Amino acid sequence: MAEVETVTGPVPAEQLGLTLVHEHVRFRDEAVAEQWPHLYDRDAELAAAVEAVNAAKAHGVRTICDPTAMFGGRDVRFMREVSERTGVQIVACTGIYTYDHLPMFFRTRDVDAIAELFVRDISEGIQGTDIKAAFIKCAADEPGVNENVEKIHRAAARASRATGVPIMAHTRPASNTGPRQLEILLEEGVAPEKVQLAHTGDSDDLGYIVPLLEQGVYVGLDRYGLEMFLPLERRNETLLALVERGYVDRLLV
Repeated sequence: MAEVETVTGPVPAEQLGLTLVHEHVRFRDEAVAEQWPHLYDRDAELAAAVEAVNAAKAHGVRTICDPTAMFGGRDVRFMREVSERTGVQIVACTGIYTYDHLPMFFRTRDVDAIAELFVRDISEGIQGTDIKAAFIKCAADEPGVNENVEKIHRAAARASRATGVPIMAHTRPASNTGPRQLEILLEEGVAPEKVQLAHTGDSDDLGYIVPLLEQGVYVGLDRYGLEMFLPLERRNETLLALVERGYVDRLLV
């Protein structure tokens, strides 16, 4: 029986129920929060997170996959408290969320050294807890897939191969990042069914989306409500067109 790690422990996969695959319980600039903590109110953030998660729960949601990684203010203790207060299962990740730069610590270490840190989060626990990551986050955006971004993708791929957990890659269709991101992951030997290309639904260009799906990956049509990227009506039209083409089992909405 397959199990999925959550912030309150492993659960059988069949108990996940209705799952939101891309929601940040909290997202903050961790460096700013550490240096100027007076700018943040943890109690207020916790109350807001609990309210939002309870609202999702009222609509039948039982599980949330939270892809908040390094540079997004990942805090698994915070996630666990939200989960305990709401009863909604939260799945945490490992990885590094960067569009271009890396700290000197990572710039002076190779891909395998970074992959080892991801594996540690998956196999031993995150931030000194027994909470284990269930997937790996990497990202590319407007700057494209530069040297640092490629390094993190390769580390994510190697950690995925070592542990079997899937990868969620933040993409930017407007910068055509998805094809190159996928190419790197496949070069490293990751099975395409272990890859989700998040935010693919920011585009309604089937000429961009379908070739990705044809390689066997999952795509995220996951930014409903963010009209600045693509209006609701066009998102729905894209979703319907992909369903009609037979890709319903590869779409994460």
